[in-house]
Amino acid sequence: MTSLATPEKMPMADAALKDGAAAADDGRRLGFALTMPAQVLVLFIAVFPLLMQLYISLTDWSPLDGIGWWQAYELWNGFANYTDLMADTRFWSALGRTALVMLICVPAEFLLGLGLAILFMDDFVGKRVFYSIMLVPMMVVPAVAGYMFFMLFQSGGPVNDILSGVTGMNVSIAWLSDPTTALIAVMIADIWQWTPLMFLILLAGLVGVPEDQVRAATLLGASWWQRFRTIVLPKMKTIIIIALAIRVIENFKIFDTLYIMTGGGPGVATETISVYIYKVTQQDLIWGYVAAIALVILISLSILVSLAISRMNKKKEA
Repeated sequence: MTSLATPEKMPMADAALKDGAAAADDGRRLGFALTMPAQVLVLFIAVFPLLMQLYISLTDWSPLDGIGWWQAYELWNGFANYTDLMADTRFWSALGRTALVMLICVPAEFLLGLGLAILFMDDFVGKRVFYSIMLVPMMVVPAVAGYMFFMLFQSGGPVNDILSGVTGMNVSIAWLSDPTTALIAVMIADIWQWTPLMFLILLAGLVGVPEDQVRAATLLGASWWQRFRTIVLPKMKTIIIIALAIRVIENFKIFDTLYIMTGGGPGVATETISVYIYKVTQQDLIWGYVAAIALVILISLSILVSLAISRMNKKKEA
């Protein structure tokens, strides 16, 4: 027989529900109290440098002024640093150069990484060995990679020796002394080092594609390209957006490899935004102006990431 709720049992059930709700509230309050110190610390670590940067960007403060940053209000200039930024041709040139490197390197890394990920989906002899070799460039410290390519692209280095052997002529290109070839050498180094990251992310995405759908399409007579375009690519859109977003942000900050190889030269031919900020910070010591540049870049990159995330969420909802 099933037990029916009687009027006598109803108050007991209500009391049990109230006790359960009170216990849940107590648990939430306890959890909040225990995590509050860590939350305050994380908030302070994240917010304080940002507010400090905003404060300094509105002044002409420099370490050479002989006053602490907290007294930078004595050198208040309002939004002068931001107006100077808009008219700074060197800044815009460095930004355009950074965008050029990004527009060439990121698609190249994506296409190479995707091609290699597709190849590694099949089994072949020595797959594990080649897989390990593929990941080696990504594990090299960027400064070390910069020095490696600095030596490779010397006038008497291995790159010119290989070209001489292939062409049968004496090739002696001054890779790092010519404004055009210096930027090409930097981009080759970046592509070599970070293609494995794209490969790793995209391979993980390919592994996650449902095999039953691919097999069904194969049985229905779909070609490889049709299967890739209609099944694999739509399933990987989120992974692709994440991979591209990561590389766009990281490529935008390119510094170590480039600075070791060229130092931003010859002249300013390979000076990206990170190198420009470094030079203005360490050589010119115009810290208020640098704070304004960094804040503008931070906001710009945040907008790009937000757009990528919103696009990714829309794809999930669809």
